[in-house]
Amino acid sequence: MNATLYHYPRCSTCRKAIKWLDSHGFSPELRDLVAEPPDAGTLRDLWQRSGEPLRKLFNTSGESYRAGGFKDRLATMSDEDALTALAADGKLVKRPLLDLGDRVLVGFREADWAEALRT
Repeated sequence: MNATLYHYPRCSTCRKAIKWLDSHGFSPELRDLVAEPPDAGTLRDLWQRSGEPLRKLFNTSGESYRAGGFKDRLATMSDEDALTALAADGKLVKRPLLDLGDRVLVGFREADWAEALRT
């Protein structure tokens, strides 16, 4: 299976997800969200294939989210402005993102991943 995992190496949840994937025989291509944030077009594509509301792509517990005032701003931002903000700061992006081709999983929830990967 071709898959890409967008992650942040210092994120404990991302490390847990990588360990889980490895233990289930999956070796996705790894992309560091912070070192090389995806551009707005890539994020739009990931968001649309996730089926989640755009706000779910934001890391609401992160420093960048708080410092940028996104709690108050996000509700009035256009999709384009929100995607531009995500592309400008990889730490704003909820992680990990697992791109399975036909769909994208946002955040690591073991039961969801097991179902999606049929393990």
